Amino acid sequence: MLPTVSASAPSSFAPLIPSPSHTPSLLVGKGNSLSFPSSSKISRWQPHFSPLRSPLSMRPAAAVSIEKETMEAERPDTFLRESETGEVRARFEKMIRDAQDSVCQALEAVDKVGKFKEDVWSRPGGGGGISRVLQDGAVFEKAGVNVSVVYGVMPPEAYRAARSASTDQKPGPIPFFAAGISSVNSFFRFLSSLIRLGGHFLCSQVLHPKNPFAPTLHFNYRYFETDAPKDTPGAPRQWWFGGGTDLTPAYIFEDDVKHFHSTQKKACDKFDPTFYPRFKQWCDDYFYIKHRGERRGLGGIFFDDLNDYDQEMLLAFATECANSVIPAYVPIVERRKDMPFTEQQKAWQQLRRGRYVEFNLVYDRGTTFGLKTGGRIESILVSLPLSARWEYDHKPEEGSEEWKLLDACINPKEWL
Repeated sequence: MLPTVSASAPSSFAPLIPSPSHTPSLLVGKGNSLSFPSSSKISRWQPHFSPLRSPLSMRPAAAVSIEKETMEAERPDTFLRESETGEVRARFEKMIRDAQDSVCQALEAVDKVGKFKEDVWSRPGGGGGISRVLQDGAVFEKAGVNVSVVYGVMPPEAYRAARSASTDQKPGPIPFFAAGISSVNSFFRFLSSLIRLGGHFLCSQVLHPKNPFAPTLHFNYRYFETDAPKDTPGAPRQWWFGGGTDLTPAYIFEDDVKHFHSTQKKACDKFDPTFYPRFKQWCDDYFYIKHRGERRGLGGIFFDDLNDYDQEMLLAFATECANSVIPAYVPIVERRKDMPFTEQQKAWQQLRRGRYVEFNLVYDRGTTFGLKTGGRIESILVSLPLSARWEYDHKPEEGSEEWKLLDACINPKEWL
């Protein structure tokens, strides 16, 4: 019998995130031991959700139009304008480009066979990005690490939709800036998020290993700015940071999960001891597959709309988190990449990847927005695995290793 949970969640496409003012408490068991009682005794974990309006329910007039990308032959030193080279946005661009280089180098060193293919693109309205994808390697079936640095003007319809508390106001166009590192084309994430200023959205980073004992990884870190509306000069610039790193294994190795979470906690604790418990809970709530009643994986950290701390402190925090990706993930892959596995274990990995596909295509705001607005399909779907599987009414045997993973996805646990 499958472990089950009864949960109340928002309507379709509403991001599943606690409200910014809410500091969630962890409602999971304590201790480090993994105990899996019979299904009748499994505690029912109740996630905390705050329904937010989806950009996909808005009229087309309220959407940000996507300008077609232009592929470039060479990588520029910066995507910024010359006047912006001394600002926070310039330092954030340098951080994400350095992170892209270091992550790609580390993954190529692990794989030893696969190499990243690079595409450089520019956007007519301002900015551009660098997309790197490794496919059919010795260790990774597919891995992508992208950076995007875009800016321009957001239409007033999007601003009014974003500022629900000020819907009677009719501002002019809003200058914006957005930058981030992800394995999905962040441009679509940025455009989606700009529909709801400061809104919550998913940026799904995916590194898909071949071995079912090696977990999938997602990470994304981003920075946003909006200037004053053109008809309201002098209004203060708004800014915020977002991001996260999370782990999605097919099988639980407790030492791996503890190592991953302890690395996230160490990065958080350098800045605020409340960050890890808050952002872990946020991550568990965010990556929720409503129609399955499951989390996508075993969590990590997730945060958005952070602007209630010093800007320099948050820039340093985002940098620390991005720099923690390699030490959090690479040792796990090195331990698991050469383990022998059966066809049945590979099939289970593909079933869990099916959940990944479901989450991205049903709930991922950037993916659905890009598909509905004619974006570049290769960039939109780069996060999907090469292979996935769906079986009718599949139920793992109670007490099996597969059942234990499913139980942990239904009832999130404290790993530290």
